[in-house]
This record gives sequence, structure tokens and C-alpha cells, in this order.
Amino acid sequence: MASIQEIQAEIVKNFSYLPQWDERYAYLIELGQKLESMPNEYRTEENIIRGCQSLVWLYRECCDGIVSFQADSNSLIVKGLAALMTQIFSEQPAEEVLKADLTLFEQTGLNKHLSAQRANGLMAMIDEIKAFAGKCAAGEA
Repeated sequence: MASIQEIQAEIVKNFSYLPQWDERYAYLIELGQKLESMPNEYRTEENIIRGCQSLVWLYRECCDGIVSFQADSNSLIVKGLAALMTQIFSEQPAEEVLKADLTLFEQTGLNKHLSAQRANGLMAMIDEIKAFAGKCAAGEA
């Protein structure tokens, strides 16, 4: 399994091939469309991410200190951001998730091109992922 840093580097490389922002948004939407379909039983109230303007569900699993995530959203761009988060963090050791430094947003320019609501939702997603990784690492998940 590739490390979090290696996955981020690959994402940054993929975005670098798309110089125009309409192409980058289209790529995000495409990532969301390719996201594995989330089973309906995971679309529960407890899996909704608070702080997102759109509906975002994040299903979390911990097995032997490894975290896994499934996500979905009713917004195409947010679903693409959720796809990025699951790509980066799923199947990673919880300890690595906790200390991960996400630099891809600055490196791709996404930090400057997301609306305030989407940026807040993305931060809420990251906060939930890291909080769960903390529980997993502590053996509480």
C-alpha cells in the first residue's frame, strides 16, 4: 500500500496535467463519479458529517489499527473531495493518519478555489477522519 505522502504526490501530479480550473473541477467530479457506491445501510444519521452544507456521509472502520473509509455526498464536487479523502486515508495505519500533513490542497491550488462552504465541509471531513483515527489508534473504535 502506498503511503499517504505518496498518494498525495500522485494526486498533485494528476492535477498538474490540468492547467485550467474548469478541467480541475471536472476531474473532481469524475473522481466522485468513480467513487464506489455506498451501501444504503451506511447512509445513517451518525455517519453524516456536520459542518458541510451538502449532505456527506462517512462510514468508518478500524481493524488492527488500520482505518478504512467509505464516503458519499449529494454534491458532485464534494463527492469528488470525499473521493480524494478516502483515496488518501483508507487502508492506512491510524497512527499515520493522525500525523499526516495534507499539502495537496496548497500544491494543487484547491485551497484558493473552493468556496468557503466547501472548504469548511472538507475540514469537517478531515477532522472526522483524524478523530476516528485517534480512536482506532487508542483501541476505542
